[in-house]
Amino acid sequence: MEISIGILIAFLIPQVVHIGTQEEGEKGCVPGFQVKEYQVENNRGFQKDHPLTQMLFDDCVGNKGMAFEVSHPDFQVDEEMNLVARRDVMDSGTVMFIHGVNEHAEDMAQVDIVGALPRSPQTLRVLGQSVTSSIHLDLSHCPVTAGTTSVKEILGLGQIQPYRSKRALFAPRMHVSENMEPPFPKVIGTLIVMSSGMEDNHIFHMTGSGADQDPKGVFTINRLTGEVSVSQELDREAINSYMLEVSVTDLNGKLVEGPVALLVDVNDQNDNRPIFKETRYAGEVLEGSPTGTVVMTMTAEDADDPRLQNAVLRYNIVRQSPDKPSPNMFYINPESGNIVTVISPTLLDRETLPTTQYELEIVAQDMKGRDVGLTGTSTATITITDKNDHAPEFTHSLFQANVDEGSTGVVVNLTVDDRDDPATGAWRAVYSIINGDPTQSFEIQTNPDNNEGMLSLIKPLDYESLVFHTLLIKVENEDPLVPDVGYGSSSTATVHVTILDVNEGPVFFPDPLQVTKMENVPLGSFVALLNATDPDVLQSQSIRFAVLRDPANWLSVNPVRGTVNTSANLDRESPYVQDNKYTAIFMATDNGSPPATGTGTLVIHLEDYNDNAPYVHPSVVRVCEDAKDSVVIVGGRDRDIHPNTGPFKIELGKQPGLEKTWKVSRVNNTHAQIMLLQNMKRANYQLPLVVTDSGLPPLSNSTEIKVQVCTCKKNRMDCSGAGSVRSNLMLLLGLVLLSLLCL
Repeated sequence: MEISIGILIAFLIPQVVHIGTQEEGEKGCVPGFQVKEYQVENNRGFQKDHPLTQMLFDDCVGNKGMAFEVSHPDFQVDEEMNLVARRDVMDSGTVMFIHGVNEHAEDMAQVDIVGALPRSPQTLRVLGQSVTSSIHLDLSHCPVTAGTTSVKEILGLGQIQPYRSKRALFAPRMHVSENMEPPFPKVIGTLIVMSSGMEDNHIFHMTGSGADQDPKGVFTINRLTGEVSVSQELDREAINSYMLEVSVTDLNGKLVEGPVALLVDVNDQNDNRPIFKETRYAGEVLEGSPTGTVVMTMTAEDADDPRLQNAVLRYNIVRQSPDKPSPNMFYINPESGNIVTVISPTLLDRETLPTTQYELEIVAQDMKGRDVGLTGTSTATITITDKNDHAPEFTHSLFQANVDEGSTGVVVNLTVDDRDDPATGAWRAVYSIINGDPTQSFEIQTNPDNNEGMLSLIKPLDYESLVFHTLLIKVENEDPLVPDVGYGSSSTATVHVTILDVNEGPVFFPDPLQVTKMENVPLGSFVALLNATDPDVLQSQSIRFAVLRDPANWLSVNPVRGTVNTSANLDRESPYVQDNKYTAIFMATDNGSPPATGTGTLVIHLEDYNDNAPYVHPSVVRVCEDAKDSVVIVGGRDRDIHPNTGPFKIELGKQPGLEKTWKVSRVNNTHAQIMLLQNMKRANYQLPLVVTDSGLPPLSNSTEIKVQVCTCKKNRMDCSGAGSVRSNLMLLLGLVLLSLLCL
């Protein structure tokens, strides 16, 4: 018997789920196969690459990217849309289905093979019923669109298996809606079995993720009927589809059919509202911007299926605050979310608007913005930013200031008005002196708190030189003005600065005053004449001198004439003398009201006088009691400087008999060696020496050094009354001699 497509659809109707419709293309054109059913005559089979018929398919926009699938694996649709055989075919069957699809259209057509021998009788097992038939599917009245589950999906043509003469098990693509209400389980579809000799004692099996693999138990199968059921509520946003495998075995577990892939799609429900990434967004637009200027873009996301209207968003502004000067200053593109200006450039004036910030409440709604759609809300804060369209202007054209001569610091604060935004370079002022300051005695800095110009003196001015100073000041902004705005006369101002006379202290010249004197000059000797003048030349004032700082109290000064004389001996070797220089400070005071004081420095370079006798160093030496090891080195020193110091002459004192025990011989200009001529007992001895410098006249000094005679054994020195000292005498002597030879 023959089963029509209507009967088959009746059996399969639980699997067919409506998920939307496709809009038509051009007016009068219906996308898809223009002819749904074709007939081809089988006259002893078909030859390879021989056209059977041409398929008439139109997607209404040019058929770009078309792809065709044929249910019979030995046939295909070529580039000219002709149905051809891939090889020589004898057994074609009586019907084929052709599926055509591209991004604009999807449809299915039927090809009837006239005169073809029917295939072997098939057992159609549907919902537990069995009939013997040859299948004829009438699709002429069932157009398939992108929005409807296709017959291709119903028959599982999306996963075409390698051609078998006995195609027995079909796993139609199944669909289940998310968020289904209990009770569970719910049947979502049934496997289709067509097989010769299929017995009722065969068993259906299902494996894969969602069945016997995690998440386990989502789907179950009736082992006898092949019914597939869902056992719990699903969430498409967690898992949007399940890929399972189904097969048929006999009672002994022997595989009869399969495995065949079974795809279960989770159909979307509008259960997710649009969500903005942030609850508040910030944007800026420059004042005076043209109408239509893009300010910012608002973007929300919807977790629902992006292929459906459940996730197609539309944006809308529901509130603007404040609503002046117009409640519709901005517009949001419903699809892109771009916020643009609507207000005219002349009204978009930061200085005249009631506020510089506007707050917009933005709503994103899915379902293309229809009332049934879910919504999400966010806030956009738009700041009207400033451009430099106002030049700074002085509050006065003339500023006046008085300043004492000789002083520095801020003279006057210059005030300006600027209507631009205080937080920008369009408001911040930059001042410059364009005339009246040839000596560059003034400078202007901007007070960052109030934008005032602080005019300061950086070089003291002299009343006696110039009493009045007239400056021309210009003010500009950090940022340049917009092209249609310029600096006017109000951007310049005049400053009159009057110098006030102040009693200035006397000034020493030269300062410091430097002289050279011999130390030890007689008391009362003339040292220097101080020279100080009063800058107040317009006044007749007298000056008196005094000592301000004299560290050694060596000097005195005549208060009227300013002559400096010695009041004590000048000593070059004094600790108050540094680098042969003695420094004193003097003070000059006028008789003005009030009196003014000035200071000057006197530096005395002291020449050396041979007034210090030389001496011997060290004052204590050690020798061994064995005369052959007893040699020490001593040197001469002098507090004077050249030529009143070395070369030194070091000799034994004039006591009789010393020359028999000790011998002093010259080593170099500054040192001599002392040798013990005979063995002596361990004890401490005072050895008299005479040291003479090279001054003119020379000075001599009779002194004594302490010689400790010690017992020396194996580089150990045992000294009477001085403890035990260990030393390598020969090494010490060698080091001393080497250092002396290098002088």
